[in-house]
Parts: sequence; structure tokens; C-alpha cells
Amino acid sequence: MAMSGGKDDGEPMSEMNTTPLIDVMLVLLIMFIITIPVATHSVDIDLPTPNPHAVKPPIDPVKNKLIVAPDDKILWNGTPIEIGILAQNLKDSTQLPVEPELQFEPDAQAGYDMSARVLNVIKASGVTKFGFVGNERYAGFNKAPDAK
Repeated sequence: MAMSGGKDDGEPMSEMNTTPLIDVMLVLLIMFIITIPVATHSVDIDLPTPNPHAVKPPIDPVKNKLIVAPDDKILWNGTPIEIGILAQNLKDSTQLPVEPELQFEPDAQAGYDMSARVLNVIKASGVTKFGFVGNERYAGFNKAPDAK
């Protein structure tokens, strides 16, 4: 019986049969894949430690105003707070019988990074009564001069 590419004249084949070689290589590849350890690389992040002496401002049952100041400080009803306490205040406000309104007012000179971090904390807290305030100050901020 002739193999593919061979002749049926009884002479020995001059080509090497690569089928067993490919089979061995596939088995070795599978063994190497199985023995590779799962990627255990980790990135260590130094998280800020909460200040045990930080003052937790009271939660107004009607509305609370959250301001991001130009120096990237967070103000809760005018009281400076840390981002960890902000998360706790938001969680506590959602537990009230009637959730108070949260008004968010980032200053025009506040950093984008801090504003985005505060918005992520607000989103993660599950606050449902949320609004931006103070935007009317910027109504003509990006308008082009009147063209005649």
C-alpha cells in the first residue's frame, strides 16, 4: 500500500515520516502549557490609611452639598472630609428613610482626577438623588464671540 507521495514499487521511502514527530511535539506543547504556573504577578498599592481623628460631618436629611475645591479638597456641607469618610457618609445617607438630595459642585479650577474619583465614589455608593449645581456660572464660558 502506498503512502501519500510514495511509490508502490517496493523501494524504501527516501522522505522522513513527520507524523510521529508532530504528535510528539503536540504532546510536549500540551505538557508545557499544563505545567506553566498561573500568573501570580501582583501589583502592590499603598492605599491611604484612614485618619482615626477625622471628623465625620453630619448628614442633612434634606440635602447635602458636595464641593471639590481648587486645591482638590472635598467639602461636605462646607466641612473638609477625606474620600473614605465621603464614602461612609454616602452609604449612611442612602440608609435614611428618605434619601436626601446630593448636590455636586466641582470648582472650575478643581483637578479632573479628583472630580472623577469623587464621581466614582458617588456612583459606587448607590445614591439615587443626585444633581450637579452651579453650572449656570459657566453658561457663556465656551461661547465664541458674536460674529457679525
